[in-house]
Amino acid sequence: MRAVSFLLACALSATTSLAAAEPEQQALPPTIAIIIDDMGHDLHEGKRLISLDQPLTLAFLPYRRYTDTLARLAHQHNKEIMLHAPMANTHDFGLGPGGLTTDMDEQSMVTTLRRALRSIPFVQGVNNHMGSLLTQQLQPMDWVMKELFRYPVYFVDSRTIASTVAGDVAAAYRIPTLSRDVFLDHEQTEEFVDRQFKLLIQRARENGSAIGIGHPHKVTVDYLEKHLPELDEQGIAIATVSGLWAMRNSNREMFAEGEKQAIQPAFAKKQ
Repeated sequence: MRAVSFLLACALSATTSLAAAEPEQQALPPTIAIIIDDMGHDLHEGKRLISLDQPLTLAFLPYRRYTDTLARLAHQHNKEIMLHAPMANTHDFGLGPGGLTTDMDEQSMVTTLRRALRSIPFVQGVNNHMGSLLTQQLQPMDWVMKELFRYPVYFVDSRTIASTVAGDVAAAYRIPTLSRDVFLDHEQTEEFVDRQFKLLIQRARENGSAIGIGHPHKVTVDYLEKHLPELDEQGIAIATVSGLWAMRNSNREMFAEGEKQAIQPAFAKKQ
C-alpha cells in the first residue's frame, strides 16, 4: 500500500512552508503534475528526465528497449511510474507490442493489459497511448477498467479525443481518475512548449491544479530542465500524479489496506 499522505508531503515543492502555517490557515499553492509519455525508447533523454530534481511522473510503453532499465532507475530517483498503454487510434498508426485493438475479445484484451502491467517495474498508474478510437468505445473500456480495478493503480485519461469515455468508465469502477489538461509539445519547438507550459500554469492558477503531458523530445527536456527550477519563484508547486490526486481528495489514501491485488512483476522481454 502506498501512503499517499506521505507521498504528497514529499512530492509537493512549494514556495511557502505549509507545515509552518496554522491548520486553518493552510492553503495549497497552484499545483501542476507533468507526465512524460513514451518512455522506454530514448535512453539519453530518459536519463536526463530522471535526473531532474522535480517529482515528474514517467509513463512507460511496455516492452521497449529501455523500459525496464529506465523504470528501475526512475524508481531509485523517486519518480512515479505509469504504464503508457497503447490503444487503437483513428489514424491506424501502429501500436507496437502490448497494443489494445478493437478486434480483441475480452480475454485477449485483459491478458494483453495484464502482461503489460506486469512488465513495468514499480507501476502505480496507467494512461492511454494514442487511443482516439478505442477510448470512444464503451465495451473495450469496460473490459480495461474492470481489469484495472483489481490493482492499486490510478488512471489518467490522456484525452486524445474529446469524445473519450475512458475517464467516465474508470470513475464508474471507482478507480482513482484524473484527466490531462494540456499537451505540452505536440509541436516540437521551444516557442510552442513555452506557450503550452504557461497555459498549464494558468490552468493551475484558475483551478487549483492541472496536469500536463509531454514527451522525451530534446526540446521538451531542455525546456523543463531550464524552467522547472523557476516554479518556486512563481508560487507554483509540482507534484506527482498521485500527489496531485491526494491534494484534490483531502489528502486521503487511494486504497485501503488489503483492498487491491498486488501486481506480480514479470521479466519483460525486450523488443
